[in-house]
Amino acid sequence: QVRLVESGGGSVQAGGSLTLSCTASGYTDSSFSMGWFRQPPGRWREGIAAIDRDGTITYADSLKGRFTISQDNDKKILFLRVSNLTPEDTAMYHCAADWPSGYYNDYGAAHYWGQGTQVTVSS
Repeated sequence: QVRLVESGGGSVQAGGSLTLSCTASGYTDSSFSMGWFRQPPGRWREGIAAIDRDGTITYADSLKGRFTISQDNDKKILFLRVSNLTPEDTAMYHCAADWPSGYYNDYGAAHYWGQGTQVTVSS
């Protein structure tokens, strides 16, 4: 059973930065797509970024530049560096794994989702 556990969220002031982590366990095949999405309070989910099984990275255009996705060499920890945060970035941030296209906005087809880590940005 694949398990994804996010960490690194917290409360920050506007302009601050955080690095979120997603640790994957319970699988043997490391060559699947992984990515991040978020759900702001009272709003629909939004794809952020993803790394496909071949290493191709895709981002939401509106977030590229402030958000950076990366992965450790063993492909078992996924990171999301979020910088220059604004209150509009307040959301539950989730990671997802293993979907066919590997495109950031197709996370809805992912086989595995984590429970999320909360990011709250104050002005």
